[in-house]
Amino acid sequence: MRDVVRHGDAVPEPLVNAGADADDERSAPRFTLLIRSAKLTTADAEYLCVVRDASASGISVRLFHPLPADVPLTLELPNGDRHALERVWEEEGKAGFRFEKPTELERIVEGPSRFSKRALRVSLEMPCDLVAGIRRCKGTLRNLSQQGALISTEERLSLAQRIKLTARGLPEVAAKVRWRRNEQYGLTFEDNLQFSDLALIVFQLQQNR
Repeated sequence: MRDVVRHGDAVPEPLVNAGADADDERSAPRFTLLIRSAKLTTADAEYLCVVRDASASGISVRLFHPLPADVPLTLELPNGDRHALERVWEEEGKAGFRFEKPTELERIVEGPSRFSKRALRVSLEMPCDLVAGIRRCKGTLRNLSQQGALISTEERLSLAQRIKLTARGLPEVAAKVRWRRNEQYGLTFEDNLQFSDLALIVFQLQQNR
């Protein structure tokens, strides 16, 4: 997912609704971040979102499903930066949050990282089914992205082998074995998932655990 950053765009919604705090929020420098993929994480789940607006005090995001109620959330950016959040408002398809601690806006906008850029991955730990030719076997789905997945299985798979992967909440997808490390395998999908589709799949997978 490509990041596009625009400075000084109009803000679609305020991060807070009223009062002196709202005046402070509006006076903070603002940026609109378009197509900035990120994760909202809890103690035991991860959800995909798109950061659309940020200031030094908070963010608003686009959502693809309802968020769990009354659960602390943390924003995790693609470079690994994490920011504890206080939920301010939520409505269908979007939500606003305040940062619990002072935050460097530049890191959110620029997303500096010492690692090469890669697709955003959602960590999972759930049973999956694999079809390799005429063989069917069980495995564990470890993570999922738009381009592929990490699985583990006791079944011996070959490099470049074509397989089909499915799990409860995950439609069957065709993939190829890209790398192998003991019982762990990295898969690349033959057709990349749309970000919105991946967000819903991840939500459904975690609902079904």
